Amino acid sequence: MEEREKGSGQPVERRLARTVEEIAAISEFRNAYRKPLCSLSRRIRLLGPMFDELADAREPIAEPAARALTALETALAAARDLLRLGGEGSKIFLVLERDMMVKRFQDVTIKLDQALDGVPFEELEISEEVREQVELVHAQFKRAKERDDMPDAELYANLLLLYNKSNDTNLDPFTLARLAENLQLVTISDLKQESLALHEMVFASGGGDPGENIEKMSMLLKKIKDFVLTQNPEMGTQSNSMPFLVDGRPKIPTVPDDFRCPISLELMKDPVIVATGQTYERTCIEKWLASGHDTCPKTQQRLSSMSLTPNYVLRSLIEQWCEANGVDPPKCPTRPNKPTLACSSSEHAYVDSLLGKLSSGNLDDQRSAAGELRLLAKRNVDNRICIAKAGAIPLLINLLSSTDSRTQEHGVTALLNLSIHEDNKASIMVAGAVPGIVHVLRNGSMEARENAAATLFSLSVVDEYKVTIGASGAIPVLVSLLSEGTHRGKKDAATALFNLCIYQGNKGKAVRAGVVPLVMGLVMEPAEAMMDEALAILSLLSSHSEGKSAIAGAQAVPLLVGMIKGGSPRNRENAAAILLNLCGEQQLNTLAAAQECGIMGPLQELAINGTDRGKRKAVQLLERMNRFLVQQQEAHAQAEASIRTLDGLHARHDKQRPTPTHTQNGEIHHQNEETLMSEPHADHHET
Repeated sequence: MEEREKGSGQPVERRLARTVEEIAAISEFRNAYRKPLCSLSRRIRLLGPMFDELADAREPIAEPAARALTALETALAAARDLLRLGGEGSKIFLVLERDMMVKRFQDVTIKLDQALDGVPFEELEISEEVREQVELVHAQFKRAKERDDMPDAELYANLLLLYNKSNDTNLDPFTLARLAENLQLVTISDLKQESLALHEMVFASGGGDPGENIEKMSMLLKKIKDFVLTQNPEMGTQSNSMPFLVDGRPKIPTVPDDFRCPISLELMKDPVIVATGQTYERTCIEKWLASGHDTCPKTQQRLSSMSLTPNYVLRSLIEQWCEANGVDPPKCPTRPNKPTLACSSSEHAYVDSLLGKLSSGNLDDQRSAAGELRLLAKRNVDNRICIAKAGAIPLLINLLSSTDSRTQEHGVTALLNLSIHEDNKASIMVAGAVPGIVHVLRNGSMEARENAAATLFSLSVVDEYKVTIGASGAIPVLVSLLSEGTHRGKKDAATALFNLCIYQGNKGKAVRAGVVPLVMGLVMEPAEAMMDEALAILSLLSSHSEGKSAIAGAQAVPLLVGMIKGGSPRNRENAAAILLNLCGEQQLNTLAAAQECGIMGPLQELAINGTDRGKRKAVQLLERMNRFLVQQQEAHAQAEASIRTLDGLHARHDKQRPTPTHTQNGEIHHQNEETLMSEPHADHHET
């Protein structure tokens, strides 16, 4: 069974389920490949129920079948990488590299088709319904191999033309307008995201001359951005004060290129100099370096040092230019406290003295020291690093079993504050804190329980810790807090449960702990003001077989339809997602209930005006409802045809039945010849 332990140590079916979840989380495809990307994502998500059933199966998967599923895992990983590229990549780059994209689509489709060919379905413990669904997906992949989903040819031609003319001073504004609209680069946020993605992809491609490519693409993006700002001046960097007027119309000042960050093309707020002498906006270059690059984005030279030096001269010039042009100078963002490797000697001595008190057997000293560490860890990241490095975490964990409720509360809250720093999460988990935190969650004061729930939420941000926390028995205790806690306690429990249930293996635990009725109660109780959290949890659980059954058993359909009709945008999309999971092709009762509640109109409106995810879920649910309605109409037509056939048979029978007549002496004679032949003659009754 080597295949079941490959990779993360989880069985292959659980790794497959997790990969599908990761793919489902990639939801934004606002580029020229939106249609094929959405189709690929939808087909892969339809494989999810198979992996869920395999994960819930009692018998382990045989080794040959596990090897076949491992090949499928490799194919799904390639599909996930392609979907991420389509979701996060530069729109300009993806269109210009259309040949590369089409080849990747074909490669992924072939891999998935071949992997599904090798899966021995007859050896797997899956239901007939799920197998039919997988076979349908397999057939779709086979058909998809024969198609080339190319982006719009006109879009490609226009973009290539402007790319080759990017250095021209005057470009056709009509073409720019159409290009900005087709690429969906119409807001400052769109343009900024595109700029960052563009730089990332050009250097990651490793082909051609990145310096030339990035210059031409950046110039093209700058042209689009200048055009967008010209058409929508309120989106630019102008101040709220009145701009200069020319012929009664506002004059939009053009930002000098030297004042723009080469990465974001925005007016710089906090310019810094890198080792090559180039200047960038601090947040942009920090993101570039954090992603693993060690080169200068503009010159592609390797950086001899990662240090960033503030460019005070340029910042002063930008401020002078803003003042001269009636533009509010950009405010330098507040910099978070820079993490340090160690405290100052005085701070270190103070923390050491507090740790000495924690180690003492004096309860009063422990309580006061834990309370002080709690406050210090709350203040800033420097303190969190210093306290952890001094060795406080194991000592604080020991306090979780304290019989003094206040000491216990200080201990768990100090751990909560320390866990905010990412490096401390691993230290807390390695020190074995989870059982103690669950103990506080079960037995502590209400404030201690609330902070214990918040600590579990903070730690479970790391995916692998979701598994550990779920296996510790934390989920039933969190469900208890969700039932009996204060409003804040319920919030903390709900957020922790939501985070833990992102991992497929924890969903069944939550359902069996009784979370569904509690969450349904929160949805129906507006006074709790927890509808957002409740629907988000239901959305996660509805993708699990046990969760789906529990939600359906709670008669949730009318409530969810009502939420689609009048909820907030986020709640409407979650309600649609839940209903989509509930309304499987074989769930005729659920589909009928949704129809009776009047779902079609609200769904059609959501498909037009909802969030991006809400629109997708609404369209999918509309397709499913329409198929159901067609089936209902066909069944109704067949029933009517059957009734008409029966009516015809009855009419023919009535026509053949003899008509009785009376003779003068009152005897009755039947005039139908067939009947007379089949019945005894009157003479036969005489003796």
